[in-house]
Amino acid sequence: MDRGFEHLTRRALAGGRGKPTSPLFRLSETLLSRAQHRPARLLATAAISKHEKTLDKNTTGLGSLPLTWPHKGWTEKMLLDVVPSHREPRTVGDRFAWRVTRICRWAMDFVTGMGPEQKVDSKHPTTAVAAHRPLTESQWLVRFIFLESIAGVPGMVAGALRHLHSIRRLKPDHGWIKTLLEESYNERMHLLTFLQMYQPSRLMRFMVFAAQGIFYNTFFISYLVSPKICHRFVGYLEEEAVHTYTRCLREMDAGSLLGWTKEDFKIPDIAVKYWNMQEGRRSMRDLILHIRADEASHRGVNHTLSNLDQSSDPNPFIVQDSNGGHTLNEKQVAVIKPRGLEREEIFKRRE
Repeated sequence: MDRGFEHLTRRALAGGRGKPTSPLFRLSETLLSRAQHRPARLLATAAISKHEKTLDKNTTGLGSLPLTWPHKGWTEKMLLDVVPSHREPRTVGDRFAWRVTRICRWAMDFVTGMGPEQKVDSKHPTTAVAAHRPLTESQWLVRFIFLESIAGVPGMVAGALRHLHSIRRLKPDHGWIKTLLEESYNERMHLLTFLQMYQPSRLMRFMVFAAQGIFYNTFFISYLVSPKICHRFVGYLEEEAVHTYTRCLREMDAGSLLGWTKEDFKIPDIAVKYWNMQEGRRSMRDLILHIRADEASHRGVNHTLSNLDQSSDPNPFIVQDSNGGHTLNEKQVAVIKPRGLEREEIFKRRE
């Protein structure tokens, strides 16, 4: 790591001004960064390249493996049209899902060590992106890793349960499984990308391990009880994700994240390959734009799935029209209907 980037990282860990942001931030960074013999740290461009080779050697013993679900890509307009949004709760189930999401948001703020001056307006938690003090690169990456390690669970759980239900009942699943598993895969690719930019401490890894164990089993049981509420919860969780990445973009544009805006800063190769990012469009800002668009897609998709009959309605994102094309897709929902499509609206489109 070069001295300039090391100096920037040290300033970031201290709040960017040479002073700790808050006792809570100092506590969380002490736990997450100093619990192991080698402290967790941001990786400079050269370190990212070296770290990628290590990961490839450890995880792909048979060589470079093809992508299970190649990304379909985003247009420039779609990337820029994504905005934070919130679907107001309308039922008891919606309100329950929203309350659980707020608890998860509080836990995320605690783990990140976010001080009061770094929080946005609590009256508009998923749409307000301005705060008195920005987060640091280190705080953002810790937040991203925790967020993506949780976000990759629901699609896999829901897809697995619907798969088992289908073969147990000897009936088709109406096309839900593919969309759910593809969503889970997409979230995992987000996580793998950020892991090549940040080395989590042992305690942070343990916290992710514990959180996944609790969340997986809780979501598993919850999905058996009410898939509708679970999809609404995921929709709200994705609202938080879109808000998170939108705020990161805002602070990056304001010049608060200097380490990511340097001309020589390079994103991991895994991101370039997965999103088919063109030369000249491979900055950290471009990466966050692509990930935010993915999260916006999941937001609209899950709000839509929650509006459907969970046992009989087909998945509208893979239904083909008479010409063999898709009647609608995740991209359209992300841009046009961030709150999801209502059931009546879907059937009206088919008429």
